[in-house]
Amino acid sequence: MGNSYAGQLKTTRFEEVLHNSIEASLRSNSLVPRPVFSQLYLEAEQQLSALEGGSRVDNEEEEEGEGGLEQSCPPNPYQMHPPPEGCCTTDGFCQAGKDLRLVSISSEPIDVPAGFLLVGAKSPSLPDHLLVCAVDKRFLPDDDGHNALLGFSGNCVGCGKKGFCYFTEFSSHMNLKVTTQPKKQKHLKYYLIRNAQGALTKGPLICWKGSEFRSRQASASACSSSLFPPLESSGLPAPFPSEPGPRTTPSIPLGAPQAGPASDHTSLTAAVGPAVFNGKDSPKHQPLVKHSLSAVPRPSALGILSNSGPPKKRHKGWSPESPSAADGGYPQGGGSRAKYESAGVTCMPQVGLVGPASVTFPVVASGEPVSVPDNLLKICKAKPVIFKGKYSSHGHFPYLCGNLNDVVVSPLLYTCYQNSQSVSRAYAQYGASTMQPISEEMQLLLTVYYLVQLAADQVPLMEDLEQIFLRSWRESHLTEIRQYQQVPPQPIPPAPGAVAPVTSAQLPWLAGLAASSCNDSVHIIECTYSLAEGLSEMFRLLIEGKLAKTNYVVIICACRSAAIDSCIAVTGKYQARILSESLLTPAEYQKEVNYELVTGKVDSLGAFFSTLCPEGDIDILLDKFHQENQGQISSSLTASSVTKSASLDVGGTPVCTGYHLEPHRIWPFQLAVAQKLLSHVCSIADSSTQNLDLGSFEKVDFLICIPPSEVTYQQTLFHVWHSGVLLELGLEKEHMTKQRVEQYVLKLDAEAQTKFKAFLQNSFQNPHTLFVLIHDHAHWDLVSSAVHDLYSQSDPSVGLVDRLLNCKEVKEAPNIVTLHVTSFPYALQTQHTLISPYNEIHWPASYSNGVDLYPEKKKYFGLSEFIESTLSGHSLPLLRYDSSFEAMVTALGKRFPRLHSAVIRTFVLVQHYTAAMMAVSGLSQMKNYTSVETLEITQNLINSPKQCPCGHGLMVLLRVPCSPLAAVAYERLAHVRAQLALEEHFEIILGNPSSGITIGKHFLKQLKMWQKIEDAEWRPQTYLELEGLPCILIFSGMDPHGESLPRSLRYCDLRLINSSCLVRTALEQELGLAAYFVSSEAPLEKGARSEALESDAEKLSSTDNEDEELCVCFEPGSTSEKRSPVKRERSRSRDSVSSSLSSKASSSARCGESPAQAQLAGPSRGDRARSPQPCGPAEEGRAPGERQWLRAGRGPPAVISRRSPGPAPQPDPGLKTGQWSIQVSAPSSSSSGSPSSSAMPAASPLVLQAAQCSASKACRRPPVVFLPKLVYDMVTSTDGSGLPKAASLLPSHSVMWASSFRPLLSKTMTSTEQSLYYRQWTVPRPSHMDYGSRAEGRVDGFHPRRLLLSGPPQIGKTGAYLQFLSILSRMLIRLTEVDVYDEEEININLREESDWHYLQLSDPWPDLELFKKLPFDYIIHDPKYEDASLICSHHQSIKNEDRGTHRKPEDLYVRRQTARMRLSKYAAYNTYHHCEQCHQYMGFHPRYQLYESALHAFAFSYSMLGEEIQLHFIIPKSKEHHFVFSQPGGQLESMRLPLVTDKSHEYIKSPTFTPTTGRHEHGLFNLYHAMDGASHLHVLVVKEYEMAIYKKYWPNHIMLVLPSIFNSAGVGAAHFLIKELSYHNLELERNRQEELGIKPQDIWPFIVISDDSCVMWNVVDVDGAGERSREFSWSERNVSLKHIMQHIEASPNITHYALIGMRKWSSKTGSREVREPFSRCHVHDFVILNVDLTQNVQYNQNRFMCDDVDFNLRVHSAGLLLCRFNRFSVMKKQIAVGGHRSFHITSKVSDSPMAIVPAQYICAPDSKHTLLAAPAQLLLEKFLQHHSHRFFPLSLRNHGHPVLSVDGYLNLGSQISVCYVSSRPHSLNISCSDFLFSGLLLYLCDSFVGAGFLKKFHFLKGATLCVICQDRNSLRQTVVRLELEDEWQFRLRDEFQTANAKEDRPLFFLTGRHI
Repeated sequence: MGNSYAGQLKTTRFEEVLHNSIEASLRSNSLVPRPVFSQLYLEAEQQLSALEGGSRVDNEEEEEGEGGLEQSCPPNPYQMHPPPEGCCTTDGFCQAGKDLRLVSISSEPIDVPAGFLLVGAKSPSLPDHLLVCAVDKRFLPDDDGHNALLGFSGNCVGCGKKGFCYFTEFSSHMNLKVTTQPKKQKHLKYYLIRNAQGALTKGPLICWKGSEFRSRQASASACSSSLFPPLESSGLPAPFPSEPGPRTTPSIPLGAPQAGPASDHTSLTAAVGPAVFNGKDSPKHQPLVKHSLSAVPRPSALGILSNSGPPKKRHKGWSPESPSAADGGYPQGGGSRAKYESAGVTCMPQVGLVGPASVTFPVVASGEPVSVPDNLLKICKAKPVIFKGKYSSHGHFPYLCGNLNDVVVSPLLYTCYQNSQSVSRAYAQYGASTMQPISEEMQLLLTVYYLVQLAADQVPLMEDLEQIFLRSWRESHLTEIRQYQQVPPQPIPPAPGAVAPVTSAQLPWLAGLAASSCNDSVHIIECTYSLAEGLSEMFRLLIEGKLAKTNYVVIICACRSAAIDSCIAVTGKYQARILSESLLTPAEYQKEVNYELVTGKVDSLGAFFSTLCPEGDIDILLDKFHQENQGQISSSLTASSVTKSASLDVGGTPVCTGYHLEPHRIWPFQLAVAQKLLSHVCSIADSSTQNLDLGSFEKVDFLICIPPSEVTYQQTLFHVWHSGVLLELGLEKEHMTKQRVEQYVLKLDAEAQTKFKAFLQNSFQNPHTLFVLIHDHAHWDLVSSAVHDLYSQSDPSVGLVDRLLNCKEVKEAPNIVTLHVTSFPYALQTQHTLISPYNEIHWPASYSNGVDLYPEKKKYFGLSEFIESTLSGHSLPLLRYDSSFEAMVTALGKRFPRLHSAVIRTFVLVQHYTAAMMAVSGLSQMKNYTSVETLEITQNLINSPKQCPCGHGLMVLLRVPCSPLAAVAYERLAHVRAQLALEEHFEIILGNPSSGITIGKHFLKQLKMWQKIEDAEWRPQTYLELEGLPCILIFSGMDPHGESLPRSLRYCDLRLINSSCLVRTALEQELGLAAYFVSSEAPLEKGARSEALESDAEKLSSTDNEDEELCVCFEPGSTSEKRSPVKRERSRSRDSVSSSLSSKASSSARCGESPAQAQLAGPSRGDRARSPQPCGPAEEGRAPGERQWLRAGRGPPAVISRRSPGPAPQPDPGLKTGQWSIQVSAPSSSSSGSPSSSAMPAASPLVLQAAQCSASKACRRPPVVFLPKLVYDMVTSTDGSGLPKAASLLPSHSVMWASSFRPLLSKTMTSTEQSLYYRQWTVPRPSHMDYGSRAEGRVDGFHPRRLLLSGPPQIGKTGAYLQFLSILSRMLIRLTEVDVYDEEEININLREESDWHYLQLSDPWPDLELFKKLPFDYIIHDPKYEDASLICSHHQSIKNEDRGTHRKPEDLYVRRQTARMRLSKYAAYNTYHHCEQCHQYMGFHPRYQLYESALHAFAFSYSMLGEEIQLHFIIPKSKEHHFVFSQPGGQLESMRLPLVTDKSHEYIKSPTFTPTTGRHEHGLFNLYHAMDGASHLHVLVVKEYEMAIYKKYWPNHIMLVLPSIFNSAGVGAAHFLIKELSYHNLELERNRQEELGIKPQDIWPFIVISDDSCVMWNVVDVDGAGERSREFSWSERNVSLKHIMQHIEASPNITHYALIGMRKWSSKTGSREVREPFSRCHVHDFVILNVDLTQNVQYNQNRFMCDDVDFNLRVHSAGLLLCRFNRFSVMKKQIAVGGHRSFHITSKVSDSPMAIVPAQYICAPDSKHTLLAAPAQLLLEKFLQHHSHRFFPLSLRNHGHPVLSVDGYLNLGSQISVCYVSSRPHSLNISCSDFLFSGLLLYLCDSFVGAGFLKKFHFLKGATLCVICQDRNSLRQTVVRLELEDEWQFRLRDEFQTANAKEDRPLFFLTGRHI
């Protein structure tokens, strides 16, 4: 609008109004148009004269106008004029024949005149193409569809023809070929923009009023954080909108939380990319245009009251180049560009690391124009930041013109107001529909109150304002809310308790009243007409200097129908600078700084500094100093080191005795975290979703992804190497190379994709390997790959995490588990996160129940501990700010308003360091030109090496985020160091993420010497390896990437961090650099150091730190070097002035030290809570996963670990020596802080020597951290609950709050609760990789194999996850391993040396005739019966008297020996195994229905029980073919049996029965692999009460359910019923098949009875050189059970054998055991039983133990053959649950706490003995096992005189032998004529035992008898029947019973002595 003033007529303005008036009158049919002059003057007079040529559209009228035409005029047929002859008429080409199609000319340069935009026109004949044309932007609408001038002006971009004034004419030229009258609204569809490659692409829709795309933002999106945060916080809903619905922002559904702060105008989704707008390039330094959609200002026509449609004609004289087309200096403006609406609309995804993120379109804003004064910045010394506030729905924010570079406009406050107006869904439960949101007037008033109470050095924060609104709203609706929910009482809002609502009329007065108390820091401007007059007034006051003390100007306009318009301008220099800089994205910030450096704008700053020094320019001083002192200082360092009384090593070189190498270790807390990770992985595997099948993996592989930082990369390689994890996982061999280790660490840079593809390929090819994808530093680069695709020219690593880790292959691979590891997990905890809250692992807190996880002498110093140190009562705060530095920066900020504050801060800080170095070097006058803090740092840095014989020193970290500034700082400091001849005193290192570490030769030599590295090629590759090196590390890069710092870090100088971007992640990340484990011997708590030696005044005035005093003045107590710094306030300010205590005071805190020792001991522990650990290379001191440092104190070593201590074995010899550094350790100064402990033995010069080394002291304290004042205040202030303010900031740049109506975080929240809070209240921005993750519509959108480990920085996470890999690998191996019993056979030396051995060594099967001649070996050799009674036979030598004495009684319960075996492919499995092959076998396959099964009754009678036995079978449908039914689904008739003559190898003939109890999960019933997939019949024999649980776990198995009477029975009952059932079934099958013509003897008579713990089977391969040769070699291998069964079933004459078994496996088996292939002896565990031959031999159904031995003896005595195949063996798994262990003997009296011992298992009849709840038979067997010597005293250890046991074997304990005889006629018994028995045991003897039978045996005099019967009556009858009283003497007291109640049917005993 140029210079037009109210009342002055200007040609173009007149033409415009005249034209509009004529146009309106032509079209009008009702209202009389207003005269032209009244439009031009009357409205203008109403405006204040301060308005500069404003123009405003009356919306309502214009809305009727343009809209009316579109809607009401029917389309009339239209005939185009024929084109001139000879011209081109091709579609897509202009009449001059030039191509206009966007696809053809998108990359061609197009000349666009000023004020024109490129737009895309749609031609009906080319629906798929856009035609490019240039149109004057005044004739295009703003984003509300208003303010387009009627008419047209356009140019053809093809032929260049200009000046088309009619769209009709233009459309003809472009060959649009329309069928209706051409209208610009219809055919001009899209803006065109240039993308990152400079190609022209389709942009957003042109928002013509009334079109279906017209949109309004429903509710502004969640207000983004940070001091009215940076623009990057505005995000766009989706990279490209799909079909936007009417009246909604494209692609944002109404009601959904909006995606970014929205301006007052409609937002159109801009194309994503740093687009140059329509070819109009901005100046090269300007971050590519980043205005919001309504950004570029344009004039708009004054409204015409009656305007019913667009004019048909347009006055031609108005050239688009005329001044009124003033988009003025906006795009062209240089310098720092006006951020008009800079943080604007939802236009761009925020891309933190990409170039300028948000490009928006200059769609015009309307409103009265306000001219920004030209010299505003020069006068105000800062750019005012104008925040749009409330304005009515028809109002518009005034349009600014003129010097737009000097103001910044942002819609964030408007957004915040909008958000707080919409009551969140979270409060709908409180009946929010009845509750009104907080009123607009109250919002504005509260804002004023908030601004009034801000201190002069505070900056307004959006979160604070939101919380004030929320509290106020809650307060006003407290009663309603309380009806629904008890809310914790909220602090009263800082507003007056508003009883009556504030009206708009009262508002200006109340606001003025509120501001009246603040000394004009808030100025209220009330305007009556519009905001424009208020803004003009503000600019006038600013120019006149009347707002010098004002920080905030609030402009209120209460003019329109009680609606409020307002805006707030921040004019305070400090606040405005910070806020305007906070609106820059990181990329823009870098670009701005770069521009200032490149263009030389900073030279003025340097010139200013040179004038400060009274002695002249500093550089002149430096040169002078250099010339004077050349050569004098060069050797001072060496001299000062060597002249000390240092201990020398053998070679004469000085050594620092404070360190020695320590072995590496893993800490308990790391192990605990690793175990938590493992349990989470197991729980994923255990869940029913089957997302992870751990049983199918054999090994673990991994890949660690890290940010693209060379130092972090080397550091991670180091941890992986030294943790030994590669060897443990079996991925590498012993001597691996560094190149091999690099395969497992992926730096996310340009080359990452290739390596990652190899990883994916590897995972695809190895389905049985579990791949763990570890994403370390996972909060870095969360940019969506969709956004990256639009920024393809930008940094290639952006969006890489999303492209790689979230790719489809990773998500779907069943063998990849993703573990995100980070200290700042907040951005991964949003509403859209892929990580389930159940898969988050939080680091255990030191105060949790895991206290013992943290070593007593170690304390972790993280953010909360640093903050705690600033509280009163702590002597020295570890967090400080430098007030003199801040004051200098503020002053220079006013002097150089056009320079970015980062540039000013850097130059001031470098200047301070320069002056401090000069001061320490002797130019003491320079002390006045630095700050106390910088001087303290520099003194300690330069002097620390002098205190150590080796020259160990401190590290100073100087954080300069902006790389160009870091380079400037490095060059300047290096130059000053050279001039001062300090090159050998300390190193200056420029740390850049993209490059390695470079240090000078002198320091390299020192590091090699300290670390004993001889490799000439060695260079430090991690900061940890700089341990002990005195240096300044200039640490650059916008974000730290996880680099760990050595423990010699003493000062962390963060004064240059970008304080404008306050988000939680960024803040905590910077402060995390100082996080550290310290030895808690260093007293850091209050009162631990006495500072009494120095008065407070002295403390304040002492600027020397301890170290400095040690070096500069060595006499104790000398104060010669003290100086008084400038006085400054210390109220609440935590300046570090106070921190610089002199060493006298602080070091005297050392408990028990003498003053002299204290003097040597150096810096106060408080002040430097840690000093570097000089001598050692990088130890786990800090970083992610670094190694820990073990400190060698006089007491036990106290370890200092920081961040994941990965295990560190000594460097591998295969690695070049010293390739990576080794750990060192310093002595702990005093083991406790109490004065009574004598800390330093006086006679220890070595210890004193170590104490001098300041580096060794550093490791005992955390570093001192210097912060910018703004950040310091943010970090140290707390809210009402004590939560640091920093924690309530927006958690990350890439997320935004879901609602302003959110509760506050609370201090008491655990990490888990914080995670849930963020998951509820934050949403990802559109640029975040999780943004679209919920699009699938599943509520359970979590990825099942994704975990998140979070823990404080530098605490040891790397070590923890590497340890996790180790234990995961061990667990997988453990899943494939099993503990099997490994015991050698017993009683080998008692084996009978008979004449007969089976000498046919090579026979595969026994020869029946030869085998019959073998004698039966009665002796038990199974090691499980080591404690059983020996069975005597007549061959046995009597001399073995010592048998059974080799084990003491207490050894009986020692755990049996086992060996760990890898499961073979032929193993039997429990329920935890599921693989693809046996899913169907198990019945769990997802494709199959859960197997149906039916219950079938099966009854048979058994004469011995005298009743019918009713059994039940549970038969799955899939197994019914094994059975015969009367009809399908009918009565079960029998189980099918094969024929003896069958030779098929497809199946196993013998049915297998497995009795089991208590082992539904652990029993090995899955025989699929053991049988090698062969068909077999397997029946589980279970007790009735366990039927349901077994059926649940084994749905596809056949169950035989025992009758309920056997619920408490032992294994004997199961064996008995199996055998009887099988015989009965054999009879049934013989009958059935006989009808089919099959002989009865051809039916297969064998069954297998197998224990439920048989896991694998082996075969011995024998290589005998000859039949009887002594040369005999053999080997054992694992085979399938199918192989063994088919071999045995193929034996010739097999039906002649009654029992067949095999050896039990033992690693100790010798050739003697396998030399003979077959033995005739006892068989156990896995027996093949011939039920036909053994028809008359039964298992004893009452037995619990040894029933197999008892049965074997009876089978043999019946004359049947037992054959053991010695070359087959079975392995038995140790199973700790179930089986015979499930029988517990307890008292029937429930409250009896006493343990029951075996001696109490029997009692006298009718006594008052404690009765037991256990079967009588079990009590009997247990009692005899342990106390049979009470019944058979003569038999004890008397193996020559055994106890005679008739018809049964009972275990009488290992010290008593028994001789078994059978009373059956024709039975085989040993010859007993030689024996004199020491006792007789008659156990439940039947009628075969008669008096005559017993008289055949001879007994010793005094031998004892024990008769056992079912009741007392049968006991007496037995005594009489057997005529026992003839030879045996009985007494009444010799009668006993088992300790059972009568209802439990006790057994009765009678004992007697032989007469």
